[in-house]
This record gives sequence, C-alpha cells and structure tokens, in this order.
Amino acid sequence: MPLNKKTWNSLKIMGLTDYEATTYLTLTSMISGTATEISNDSKVPRSRIYDILKEMAKKGFVEIERGRPLKYVVVPPAEIFQKHRQSLMEDLEEAELELTADYESQISKVPAPIWLIHGPEKIIKKEMEIISRAKESINIRAGFMFEGEAEHLKSKINKANRRGVKTKIMAAPFAIIGDKKIHLSKELAGINAEIRIYQIPFVKMIVRDGMEMMLIFSKFSGKEKKAVSQSAIGVWNQYPEIARNYANVFENMWEGDMPKRG
Repeated sequence: MPLNKKTWNSLKIMGLTDYEATTYLTLTSMISGTATEISNDSKVPRSRIYDILKEMAKKGFVEIERGRPLKYVVVPPAEIFQKHRQSLMEDLEEAELELTADYESQISKVPAPIWLIHGPEKIIKKEMEIISRAKESINIRAGFMFEGEAEHLKSKINKANRRGVKTKIMAAPFAIIGDKKIHLSKELAGINAEIRIYQIPFVKMIVRDGMEMMLIFSKFSGKEKKAVSQSAIGVWNQYPEIARNYANVFENMWEGDMPKRG
C-alpha cells in the first residue's frame, strides 16, 4: 500500500526511518505477524527486519508477543498519533517560548518602537503575537472586529489562560462582520476571559502586561458602520510608559461607571 506523502512525512517527523515507516505501514494491514511474514509483505530485507522491529518496539510503534517464533503486533495509529501530537505540541510551545524570549530581548533595543501595521491579516497576526508574549494580563477593547478574528483570539487567549494569564475584554454590543450584524458576546463565546459589553467607540485596543499595546482603527461605511478592511491600520507601540497609561485607563473604565449593557 503506497503512502500518501503527508502521511509518510508524518511518520518521519515521529522518528521513523524509511524501513521503519514501510514496516509500520505493512503492519497496519497485517495487525500482527512474525518477522518472516512482515519481511515478506513489506519487502524489507530479512537481514534487517529483526533489528528494525526491535527499534520500533523501543519507539512504541509495535509490541512484541513472546512465543516461538516471536510475534509483532502493531500499536494502533490513533494511539501513536495522539501520543506524538501531544509531544510535538509540547516541543513547539517550548520552542515558541524560547524564541519569543530572544525576540523580546532584541526588539526592545529597536530605536523607535512604534510601528504601523496595515490590513486585517497583518493586524490579527500582530495581535496574536502580542497575546503570545503575555505573562500576567491582557486587556482588550473591541469596538469592532474583523472577520475570523474571534477564532484566532479564542485559540491564543485560551492558551494564555493555561499559562495563568488573565484576560479582560470590553466589547461593543454589536459589530458588522462579513455582511452580518453580530452580537459580540456570542462571537466571543468560548474564550476564557472576563467579558463585558459596553457602549464604546469603533476603535480596538489590546494591551499586554502594561508593557506593549496596539490601537486599531478603520474607516466605516453605511448606516450599519461596517469596517472597511482595506483602510484598517494598527499602531503597535512598545513604550511601556504609554502602554501602562492605556492599561490604567482601561482598568478605571472597567471598575468605574462607564455605561454598559448585559
């Protein structure tokens, strides 16, 4: 049975050699077999098959049943992929944290830490980057939202929540997303954050740890005030003094008597 290229690459990422991947593929069809049977079906040389099966057992891809002769039983693909998926995600998260720390230590040395970000895709990408650096808090004021932005926020904020980061979201009652008028409380459902609905202007803001922030603006069209995506611009700011000031204003509004709904 020939392997799909993506499947083959996945087996290699999980640490199998070419012969081991071929052997595992054969065993998923056989379920179990002796070394001779597996060698015959897989076309892996008999002189190599014993060492290959022994190594695959160490890696957790096959189990060995004692007897004469030994029998080799395939470990189900669902079990294999679940185990390696978790391990791979842990490795990726560790790498992300290490590289982010290096990035942060260098970017703070940039002479003018204020940048303009143009377009929804780049703005959302920068928002996710800011959230990924959060260590204690994320404050978001969402006067409007881009299409697909809520799903990105859900993924990143929930991941930050697992690191102990607390998120507060101050959202407008409605926004035009795509061509539909959306209740932002419903759009933001499933995000591990404290969410309140306020009557706020059509401006977005995200502040993390009182150290870094971005303000997002857009032109709006029609009576429904739909954001004109091409006009969207983000002002990314890494001056801690400014970020702290906006964080303080956010907290004062959050705790104060600003008009709110729901």
